[in-house]
Amino acid sequence: MLLDDTFLRKLNNLRLVTRRVRAGQRAGERRSTRRGSSVEFADYRDYVRGDDLRRVDWNIYARLERPYVKLFEEEEDLAVHILLDGSGSMDWGTGEENKWLCARRLAAALGYVALMEGDPLTVCVIRHPQPATWGPLRGRGHILKLFAWLETSPAEGTTDLNRTLQAYALAGGRAGLAILISDMFSPTGFTAGLTRLAASGYELTLIHVLSPDEINPPLGGDLRLLDVEKGDPEDVTIDTGVLMLYRQRLKTWREDIRAACRARDVRYISVATDTPLERIILYELRRSGLVRG
Repeated sequence: MLLDDTFLRKLNNLRLVTRRVRAGQRAGERRSTRRGSSVEFADYRDYVRGDDLRRVDWNIYARLERPYVKLFEEEEDLAVHILLDGSGSMDWGTGEENKWLCARRLAAALGYVALMEGDPLTVCVIRHPQPATWGPLRGRGHILKLFAWLETSPAEGTTDLNRTLQAYALAGGRAGLAILISDMFSPTGFTAGLTRLAASGYELTLIHVLSPDEINPPLGGDLRLLDVEKGDPEDVTIDTGVLMLYRQRLKTWREDIRAACRARDVRYISVATDTPLERIILYELRRSGLVRG
């Protein structure tokens, strides 16, 4: 199992949070742009023939001698989309620090929260040449099926985030909360894909996953490095100066990604795989505003 029962119990009180009010399709627990019959008061409007007399505010009628009807916020569900980078570069790191293991655990935890809330959930593993998709499905009865599907999903091949994200936006699914979990190693970039998703009405969160040895490489001397996705070799000599330059470029790269996300109103959350999953979910994602308990 990707997640144990003790951790799952800690997720039971969490819910995914959106910053924008949006119209849903089914009764749930979030405010919608539509007016309905929940207990959250929204506004008044003039009474018209045929309105339910139980909605008339008789106190206002007594003061103004004119009938007004109470409007309430209708609470509805949220379409949740988890976009999981399943390219070969994600299968990096040993043991508990493997990026693919961390990414699938994050997807499982966030998917669990969505299904427990009754939200329609879609999970798409992004890889070339063909993405793999689970859902959309809703309800607690699908939790074990989701976990089993994630456990058997491999990380392999290459990815083109721009092309895949744009294709996902154009597929015509119901827009909602989209959570991209990726190491962001995409030679073609990612900004056009994020822009297209945002323009299609998705509220976006990027969880940027890197392993500790990608952040601080334990390397030195003359080495031959292999591209884990394409297998291309590269001979390098790594000394103190090269490591310093690497760390500076890594810092600049991450700052550029953060800035691109900020410009598109995308939440950016940086995660190292040696951080305990419980801390990521219950602290980092809470602090970012993605989840609330």
